[in-house]
Amino acid sequence: MKAETHRFTWEGIEIELTYLPRAHGGTIAHLEVRSVNPERAPLPITETGYRSHFHAVGTVEASEGALVEQVTAWLDEAAKSLRWQAYLVESRQLCLF
Repeated sequence: MKAETHRFTWEGIEIELTYLPRAHGGTIAHLEVRSVNPERAPLPITETGYRSHFHAVGTVEASEGALVEQVTAWLDEAAKSLRWQAYLVESRQLCLF
């Protein structure tokens, strides 16, 4: 089965999703999330701008909404974390040293 590729913008960061509904001989599904503009920008689900996520076949298809909607909800939920909120505050501060 061919990989699906989707691009969307979340909070000013362009994100690319690559989704294989049946990877590794059809035994598991694989989702890659990467920030592409700015390249490698941190996201609330990854400090490096890249996340590889394996899950059971059919998980995405059984959930509500399209893939982009599901990943957006994942990002929105993770963005509520204290760690991400601290990162946002810190990234807005000017560093003098």
